[in-house]
Amino acid sequence: MTQNVPGSEWQTHPVTADRFEDFADVINPTRRDMHCWCLSHRLGAKGIDELGDGSRETAMRRLCERENPPGVLTYRNGVPVGWCSIGPRAEIPRLAASKLIRPADGVPVWSIICVVVRSGHRRQGVTEHLLQGALDYAASRGAPAVEAHPVDPEGRMDTTMAFVGTRAMFERAGFRVIGTTDAVAGRMPRLIMRRNL
Repeated sequence: MTQNVPGSEWQTHPVTADRFEDFADVINPTRRDMHCWCLSHRLGAKGIDELGDGSRETAMRRLCERENPPGVLTYRNGVPVGWCSIGPRAEIPRLAASKLIRPADGVPVWSIICVVVRSGHRRQGVTEHLLQGALDYAASRGAPAVEAHPVDPEGRMDTTMAFVGTRAMFERAGFRVIGTTDAVAGRMPRLIMRRNL
């Protein structure tokens, strides 16, 4: 059950270069280079070499300098507590080329790749604010719709695959199932869920 934290002030912002350290505090607090920097769908090894001189951290820093930063951060009372990787599907190479997660139609959707709540802040309502902030960001950039590809577990999900999200989490944010994919996460089929903006 989610705890309601009274008196909290919530804000969500694109992860621009000046917010990179806040992003790192959520996704990689120990700053390990080979730990996840949320690059796997956006850059391969060659792209990391070209953009970041071989450093995953530097490559992600450079992505945060682009016109469409690669996601949003949610803050509670000024503390960064959540990260959502979101962007135009066409600008996410691994997703755009995927044979397992094919487009449902010709709508130029934005896609959510990853949702992370910072350790110590889970089950406190962060995802509600994080997903709404991601939707607001996409809408501000002209996105007609946002898609996600979560799973529908019967119980709690293995934390190693939790970044894809769950059907219930996205339904609470107004998404609806419009199809299925050929992809799996944690041996569960991944859905196509969409929220029109």
